[in-house]
Order: sequence, then C-alpha cells, then structure tokens
Amino acid sequence: MTNLTGTERSQYVQSMFTRIARHYDLMNRLMTAGQDLRWRKMVIQLADLPEGGLLLDLGTGTGDLAYEALCQVPSVQTVAADFTLEMMRIGKAKPERSTLQWTAADALNLPFPSEHFDAVVSGFLMRNVADVRRALNEQYRILKPGGKIVILDTTPPPASPLAPLIRFHMHRVIPALGSLIAGQADAYEYLPDSTEHFLEPEQLAARLIAAGFRQVAYRRLMFGTIAIHSAQRPSGYWY
Repeated sequence: MTNLTGTERSQYVQSMFTRIARHYDLMNRLMTAGQDLRWRKMVIQLADLPEGGLLLDLGTGTGDLAYEALCQVPSVQTVAADFTLEMMRIGKAKPERSTLQWTAADALNLPFPSEHFDAVVSGFLMRNVADVRRALNEQYRILKPGGKIVILDTTPPPASPLAPLIRFHMHRVIPALGSLIAGQADAYEYLPDSTEHFLEPEQLAARLIAAGFRQVAYRRLMFGTIAIHSAQRPSGYWY
C-alpha cells in the first residue's frame, strides 16, 4: 500500500479510514496503552492558543485534538476538518463535541482563506498525505503571521536494542489487534508500513523549514516511534 502515490494513495487512505472509523478511537487507546491522550494534550499546549483564537485540527478524524483544545482553552473556536466523512460522523455523534465546527477538507487543497488561523494541529495525518510539501505549504498559507503548527505522527523507529521488540509489536501485535477488534488486519498492516516509509524527524523538520516555518523543534516519544514537531510562521519579514 505504501507504494501508492497521488490520487491512488489518497483514495486508498480515505477508504481505509472509512472502514475502521467505528473502532478507530479504541484501537488508538490499545495500540498506545492510552499514551495518545497524553500526546494530544502536549500538542495543544505547544499550539499556545490565545483566548478566543481560531484553531484548525486538520485530519481531525473523530475530533480528539479539537476536543482537547476546547478542554484546555474553552473560548477557542475550533474547526475540525477531514476528508473521511465517516470518521467525522462518528466524532460528531459524541455529545461533548457538538460545538466543534466540522467540515470536509483535503489537506492538499484547504478551503480556507490565507492568514486565517492562529494555529493548525494534526494527529497522525502527515504520513498519509500524498504530497508532504504541498500539505505543509497549505498549512503555512492559512496560518496568520506568528501562528503555530504542531504535528503529531509516527516516525521510523531508531536503531536500538529494543528495535526487534518494537518491530514485533508493529508488524505482529498491531495487525492482530486490528483483525480482532476492527476486523481489518490489512488496515493495521498499513500503519507499520507507512511508519517505516515516512520521513525521519530530522527530514520532516527540514521540510518545515523549506516551507518557510521558523523556530522548528521536535521531540521523540514512545521509544522513538512517535514524534511531535512544532514550528511558527514568521510574524515579520525574513531576509
């Protein structure tokens, strides 16, 4: 699946997330032993949202990050955007998320005006997009000068004594859970494959800089298999 590019990749990803939508949140909790909830808190803290600010949660899925933003900054206006309608339908049915502004959006062609949002965050989106450069350029475009971008995603595991155990978990345990819980082993074979073929944290940081972002930083978590990147659109001119 990871050899797909362009429209074929987008269509596969959209179909896959449609199939696993009903079990997506449960699988995330199981695969990460509940750590993904802590990571999402960290993402929103790094977004540094102003009171009454405007946030875009891109690739929102069922709205976990968007909801966490409301918990931390109740006055924030949050747009939850995804191109998989079934994922958003599941999230929208949760009563505590009824105040989110749900909208369909393609990360490569965002339907928002330039310099519109105070922050844009994403959770497990970037390794699935067909064109990372274009997705980052679009997020840069819709951010206000001084606005923050925060990216949470899986990342290729580093070489370490734990590497064999990590790969066993990724290639055996996760697909087995996917088959047992969601009845979709192939979707959870895509997860480790897409992780191992994604950019190293240093490479994604370089892509952020190339897109125009500054103050780029990242942190590895979960034995190096998760990374949180943060950066800022410059508030003035750079020479």
